[in-house]
Amino acid sequence: MGALRSHSSPVSIGGARYSSGGQIGADHSLHLDMRGFERVLRFVPGERAITVQPGITWRRIQAVIDPHDLALQVMQSYADFSVGGSLGVNAHGRYVGQGPLVSSVAAIRLLLADGALVEASPIRNSELFHGAIGGYGGVGVIVEATLKLTDNTPLLRRSHVMPLSAYRQFFETRIGADPDAVLHNATLYPDDYTLVRAVTFSRSRRALTQPRRLSATGGDYRVERQLQALIADAPWGKELRRRILDPLFYSTESVEWRNHQASLDIDSLAPLAGAGTAYALQEYFVPVEAMERFAGRLRAILRRHQVNVINVSIRHARKDPGTLLAWARDDVFAFVLYHRQHTAQRDRDAVRAWTRELIDAATSLRGSYYLPYQIHATPEQFRAAYPGAGRFFALKRRVDPMYRFRNRLWDAYAIQGAD
Repeated sequence: MGALRSHSSPVSIGGARYSSGGQIGADHSLHLDMRGFERVLRFVPGERAITVQPGITWRRIQAVIDPHDLALQVMQSYADFSVGGSLGVNAHGRYVGQGPLVSSVAAIRLLLADGALVEASPIRNSELFHGAIGGYGGVGVIVEATLKLTDNTPLLRRSHVMPLSAYRQFFETRIGADPDAVLHNATLYPDDYTLVRAVTFSRSRRALTQPRRLSATGGDYRVERQLQALIADAPWGKELRRRILDPLFYSTESVEWRNHQASLDIDSLAPLAGAGTAYALQEYFVPVEAMERFAGRLRAILRRHQVNVINVSIRHARKDPGTLLAWARDDVFAFVLYHRQHTAQRDRDAVRAWTRELIDAATSLRGSYYLPYQIHATPEQFRAAYPGAGRFFALKRRVDPMYRFRNRLWDAYAIQGAD
């Protein structure tokens, strides 16, 4: 608070720093590193809620609540992210019957550009609440958050392989309608993009096969990284995964605690990148009924541009309850694209070209794309994907008239997105 009041320069906000397009920084700004704000402020297990500072990671929260047989209602798939950063991007995970992270937030405390501290919730200062969550630090600094908790239960993992054409009905009848289904995603296998492996974790009374309650931190993931690099580099790598590695991995029954599956370490996802290469994420959201049409367009675009895709994960999310920059205006399927690219300028230009084609494919179906990644969208594409941007920028002008809270995302779209 003191740093904000004593400086008149632009301010940017950072958490665990996993956004990849400059969404946490701006040139010549005062950078607020929130990682030191990591305290649990209030936790009464019987209330099934916890209030924390924004720099705390999901993994540290899990260490506090797990002994009480409690779990977070919604969080990202990996536990290393900070709560503040996840709120800033309105993250989501693999939770069946749940929507974006905002749906599991009871209240936040927000520091505005003039130094005022404001309490906000879905019913109190609701516009600030719905502007700050998913607002990428554009409205203010989230300094506290109260998160809803649920039961930590054993989960049985099941896997089914099917054509993409059968997946939506499978999800609606077998997963979405199952009250015991907790976590679910489907892998859409590259480079053909017509076969999926659906993986579901459901409540179970079977004996645990994994006794650990939480995933270990600081693990040795060299084997996993080498396999991911092999899948990316070798001409037969993707076939190796689809035909041998995944069938072998899912051939054994697994029963583990919900918190164990929810406490995955992001280091297990980090392959061995070589000089001049990088691994990157993108994500697209389309209404449920448009899933097959978008998948067909995605297949055509990625194959035409010969994109080196490592994985496409399909996830379901309920409609956003009201954030101004909602990426889910309806119930949606999310397509999470994990790819390898070279970093020379011509290669970055090529990524920009096919990314814009995918954005057009999503928005033409009343869908959107996710903002935490490389900033490739045109201002027109941004507005098409986020029709609530006008309200968001109107709120920002009201509470931040000097445009103090900024980063490269808002430098790219704020002026163009204004009314």
